[in-house]
Amino acid sequence: MGVTWLKPVEIGQDAQATYNEFLRDLDARLSDPGTDRFELAAGVLAEIMYGRPLAQLRAEAPLAALNVDARNVTFEAEYYMATDTEAFTRVKPLLWLWKNADLTPVGQNPVLGIPLRRVLAGHVFRRVGREFKCWQNVEFSVGYNMEVGDDVVVHRHVLLDDIGGIELHDNASISDYVNVYSHTHSVLDGPDVTLRRTVIGRGARVTYHSTVLAGSVISDDAMLATHALLRGDIPPHGIAMGVPARTTRFKVRPAQDVHVDSRSFVRAADRKANPEFPEPTPNQTRLPEEQEQARPLVTGQG
Repeated sequence: MGVTWLKPVEIGQDAQATYNEFLRDLDARLSDPGTDRFELAAGVLAEIMYGRPLAQLRAEAPLAALNVDARNVTFEAEYYMATDTEAFTRVKPLLWLWKNADLTPVGQNPVLGIPLRRVLAGHVFRRVGREFKCWQNVEFSVGYNMEVGDDVVVHRHVLLDDIGGIELHDNASISDYVNVYSHTHSVLDGPDVTLRRTVIGRGARVTYHSTVLAGSVISDDAMLATHALLRGDIPPHGIAMGVPARTTRFKVRPAQDVHVDSRSFVRAADRKANPEFPEPTPNQTRLPEEQEQARPLVTGQG
C-alpha cells in the first residue's frame, strides 16, 4: 500500500546506476555463505568513511582501521546473558555497518541509505517483508529478533529493543524518537530481567516521542499518541494517549478484518534472561494507601 501524500523524486541516471550496482553487489556477497562478513563490512566502511580501500586504511591509519572492523568493538547486547552469541556474531558486522553508514553522506542520502538498510535488514532480521523503509539513526538491541511485515516504515532516531522480540506487522509506522522495548527489570532486583515479545499490528501508528513497554500489543489500525507511555494494550482502531496511556478514542472505520487484536492475540510466553532469577517475578509494589497501612506503629516511650 503506497503512501499517497509522498511524491517520487529522481536523481541522475548515472548516479542511480552506480548505487544500484553497489547494492546488488553487497546483497550478492552477503548471500554467499563463504563471505567473511566482518571483512566485507569493514571494507565498505573504509570506502564510505575514509575514501580508501581497507588495506590502505590499515597501512595509513591503523586506529581508524581497527574501528571499522566489528571484531575490534563491542555492543551493549554482547554483555547481556539473554543474547544468543552465535546469532549475534552473524549479524554484528552488519549492525556495525548500518550504524556507522548512517553517520556518513551515504546514510543521510535517502535514495541510497534507505535501500542500503533494506538490504542489510534482509540479512539481519528474522523476517522482513517488501519495501521496508527505515530512515537514519535507528538502533536495535540484537537485530535478529525483529520480525517485520510489508510496507513498514521506521523513522529517525528510533530505538527497537528486540532482545525479547518485536513484531511490526504490515503497514505499521513508527515515528521519530519512539522507543519500543521487549525486556523489563524487576523493581527490587535489577538483574532479574524478563523478556516479553512486543507486537505492533497492521496499519498501527506509534507517533512521535512515545514509548512502548515490553509485552504490549498494539492492535491493527490502532494509534499511540505523541509522548504517550504504553504499558499495556490498545484494541483495534483505538487511540491511546497519556502517561500511562489509556484508550480514549476510536477511529470511525467500516467493518474490516482484524489480524492483530489485543483482546484475543495469542502471546508468546515470557522468558527469563538471567538464570539466577529463573522464576516469574512476583508483584513487588503496593499502592500508597497500602504503604500507609503497612507502616509500623511507633509509640513514644516514657
